[in-house]
Amino acid sequence: MKLTNHFQTMLFQLVSSLQDRQSAQVEKPRPVWVHPGLDPEYSFQADRAPKNKTWASFEQHIEEASRKYRIPSALVRAVIKAESNGDPKAVSRSGAQGLMQLMPATARSLGVENSFNPRENINGGVKLLRQLMNRYQGNLDLVLAAYNAGTVAVDRYDGIPPYRETQVYVPRVKKYLQQERNWEV
Repeated sequence: MKLTNHFQTMLFQLVSSLQDRQSAQVEKPRPVWVHPGLDPEYSFQADRAPKNKTWASFEQHIEEASRKYRIPSALVRAVIKAESNGDPKAVSRSGAQGLMQLMPATARSLGVENSFNPRENINGGVKLLRQLMNRYQGNLDLVLAAYNAGTVAVDRYDGIPPYRETQVYVPRVKKYLQQERNWEV
């Protein structure tokens, strides 16, 4: 189902608002489970007990940065899944580093000294997502496209650039985001 940019923006703002209200309440411990029918190895939610225990060590950093920058933690997990699949030592062919695959110059501009430090990398990546949300008025497609291809490309094409990687990246992150939302208890 295709949504208009305006409706999509309003929906994202509503979800962000609801998450902000939820995080303001005292959080109860969430049950540990793996969604039936899904391979636990594929699961990327730390609080759903995936076999990869490394994800659990990032969850606190994700939640802290999400609250600080008012970005849904589900979106942060989806971006991490798409960017590095939870590998804090990941390095792309283009030189992007860490969980959220920050380019060295971008990392420096965001105050990240060590891109392989999960807390710093997540904080920097979520800060970048907030900057992009502000720049593109919450338009998730443009935010994700700019996260992947850069703001210059998004601005040049006045939308998602015609780069194959970006054309695949945006729906992939949105698919992970939808999975994240469907797994909510």
